[in-house]
Amino acid sequence: MNIERLDHGRVIDSTFEPHPWLRGPHAQTLVPSLLRPLPKLAIRYQRLELPDGDFVDLGWSGDENAARIAVLVHGLTGGFESKYLRGTAQQLIARGWQVVMIQLRGGGEPNRRVRCYHHGDTADLRYLWHWLAQHYPRAQLAAAGWSLGANVVLKALGEEGDDAPVVAAAAGCAPFELETCANKMRHGSARLYQNHLLGGLKKMVKRKHAVTPLPARLPLQNVLKAKDFFEFDNAFTAPLNGFKDAQDYYARAQCLRYLNQIARPTLIVNARDDPFMTPTMLPGAEQLSPFVTLEVAQRGGHVGFMSAGHGRRPRFWLESHFAEFLDQQVAAGSSD
Repeated sequence: MNIERLDHGRVIDSTFEPHPWLRGPHAQTLVPSLLRPLPKLAIRYQRLELPDGDFVDLGWSGDENAARIAVLVHGLTGGFESKYLRGTAQQLIARGWQVVMIQLRGGGEPNRRVRCYHHGDTADLRYLWHWLAQHYPRAQLAAAGWSLGANVVLKALGEEGDDAPVVAAAAGCAPFELETCANKMRHGSARLYQNHLLGGLKKMVKRKHAVTPLPARLPLQNVLKAKDFFEFDNAFTAPLNGFKDAQDYYARAQCLRYLNQIARPTLIVNARDDPFMTPTMLPGAEQLSPFVTLEVAQRGGHVGFMSAGHGRRPRFWLESHFAEFLDQQVAAGSSD
């Protein structure tokens, strides 16, 4: 897929067709997450020290001498065990890439400093990009992110602009309007997803508090009693990271206002039936830079996109779609 050079981006209809047994948004969201076996991946672990004295952990896989390196960024409460991350890694490695998965700050082993990752925290990813460019000067770099990771990748690309060390990027299920997402997940069946994610976040905070106690102004009990994302972000994310409140955090952290500043070929794939979001929050072409294509599927759920392969065997369409896109963009960049 080659990106046309226009005065704005493109919004196109996706070719994705869901598995005939998994046409609903909840089936698409839950089956890949709960029933899919964990994709096997040989991982080489590395701890990357950061300029502020903290660290992030990296998981490398693939040919160490590969000329192409893809940075993969997980979603909320995700990490090296995320199936979509490993599945995409397998697809890229089969195409000759080396991949490096980043465990965002505080998401795995408790980090040293008080703050930890959130939707708008791009500093560590941007540092990793430039670190890779310095240590692998001959490699072509790309990036891909899902959900929270999609927001982080897109925001980082917009902040970097034409200085971005990556040559292409892909983002899946991007939460373009964070407050809209938080509102959506307070109601109906979406509350089940919210409660599951909040449980993971609270476990992360408790692990972190045992190693690096929270400031006295952020009582742990206030964080643990949060019943929705607004309460959690008002009690923890916003005050810990210098935002006035949850609404200020959502407005400043969401990727939407950075999409017109992206200067690298970027594919975003979202589904209209994503149970975490509403179709009204999908941006228009005029909100995208000329380098950005938004591909919208009618179905697919949240980080689902399971289609049918030969004999109706499950096929994880988004993972192969991302790998194909990054492969084509890097090849196109090499021939320029």
